[in-house]
Amino acid sequence: MNRFLFTFLSVLILAGCAGQKTEKHDWNAEYTNAPTGTPTQMQYGTYYSTYDSADSQHNIAVLLPTTGSAAASGREIRNGMELALLQHSLNQLNVRFYDTANDTTTAINNALMENPEIIIGPLFANDAIALRTTKPDYMPAISFTSNANAVGDGVMTIALMPTNSVELIVREMFYDGIKNFIIMAPDTESGKIMAGTAKRASEIYGPTVSGIFLYNERDNDNLKEIAEMASMNKARTAAHKRARTVLSDILTSEELTGIEKSKLYYQLDKLSKTDTIGTLPYTAVLFLGSSDDTKTLGSFLRYYGADSKTIKFYGSALLDNTDIATDYTMMGTKYAALPEQNFTFTNLYKETYGNLPSRLATFGYDAANIAMGTVYSGRAPASYLLDPSGYNGMSGMFRLKPNGDSERGLRIMSVNGSGTPVLVKNAPENFITPIYNIEQRQIKPAESMSLQTSGINPNDFITIPDRYKRKYKSTTYGLNMTESTQENKTTQPVVTVISSTDDTTVHNTEYQPVKLEPINKTMIDAVEINE
Repeated sequence: MNRFLFTFLSVLILAGCAGQKTEKHDWNAEYTNAPTGTPTQMQYGTYYSTYDSADSQHNIAVLLPTTGSAAASGREIRNGMELALLQHSLNQLNVRFYDTANDTTTAINNALMENPEIIIGPLFANDAIALRTTKPDYMPAISFTSNANAVGDGVMTIALMPTNSVELIVREMFYDGIKNFIIMAPDTESGKIMAGTAKRASEIYGPTVSGIFLYNERDNDNLKEIAEMASMNKARTAAHKRARTVLSDILTSEELTGIEKSKLYYQLDKLSKTDTIGTLPYTAVLFLGSSDDTKTLGSFLRYYGADSKTIKFYGSALLDNTDIATDYTMMGTKYAALPEQNFTFTNLYKETYGNLPSRLATFGYDAANIAMGTVYSGRAPASYLLDPSGYNGMSGMFRLKPNGDSERGLRIMSVNGSGTPVLVKNAPENFITPIYNIEQRQIKPAESMSLQTSGINPNDFITIPDRYKRKYKSTTYGLNMTESTQENKTTQPVVTVISSTDDTTVHNTEYQPVKLEPINKTMIDAVEINE
């Protein structure tokens, strides 16, 4: 009977919540007319200390995975929250944690039964969607998902949106004078969204996307294949071989002056020291995957001739706080990153928990402060949470938006091989001047895009006597790139060789060509190349 009554009451409560969702709460109402000024400092709680709440009971519900495979992430967030709560020790505040690891629906239902004024969490997109479809629209929630499709209707995110760092780094490429670049992204939903963001950013800021290459994460064979395609290695190698053959054939088959022979031998000797010819149709690569995959791709690209002097590397915030700075191959790489963590918070966290905080811990600290500010400020939740001026948190400046998205101030860092990233540009200090122009939910996921190239004609890279140019015409290699017809997951661009002429090169069979010595390759950055 007790179980029946509990279930019956739960149904009534949830039915009431569902009924309230029929009237949509306008989260834009108290946002659009507010002025934008200096972000509120999150650390000391002065933003709500003037409100007397001694006689008021306040409830905050927290939805996090405290067990299971994601327990470590949930623990980091909870630790950050506990520091904020202990610093303030506010009167009449109830904070209850609900484990989402095994049964998200039950955790959400139990939390809603307590009628919290605000919810912190959940961590994952699917859980945020479940909360969004269950809770009353007027009830705010501060989640930690970076999926724009999971937020809205009062569910906001304090996490870094992938679009922020991608847009910022493409804008940096424009400032650097980059005209053409290729995108290398994981063949995943998030990877395609980030690639789509980069493509859209290129339309706004100017640099042209010359190709999009999607790869399988943590698959070295596939990463090698992708790098080989992106570097036009087969076409450039074939063009190189053809150039050496032309020079060899002319030297052994034709009548030449001493000066002509000297010039041809000089070119042949020069080509013997390389294994490819031709320039790539881009001057930058934008990596949108993890640090490990990025380092591997970077090593393969350098191996296949993407010269660091002419091809610049860029990355997203996924390279932040990784060992990318110790990788010699990635020297010069620029990437977007969150600002340095608040020094006082970092020390306090280490003293309390014995280790340095992750970014999730800083998000948890800030989420707890915002939640306390919301319930103790005496202001409407939308008015407080959606302040256009934003907040100065433990990982820099941020603000929440009515559609559930967040915006964060980011800085630009660079790798110089020392092991410590170098600051290139500081993060902005306020939102008075708009920072971003792209919303993630408006982005169409990108698919692989053929490399835009006019191909490589060997005769453009050697000089032969004019009287032999017609006789020794050459094929143009890699004139266009086409989509593979493979039906597997790794459908990728492949090089198609198209002849630039219908004429065939004439070879004199009475002579033997000059012997071409093989080229020795080396390994780069401890990434093994299997030929």
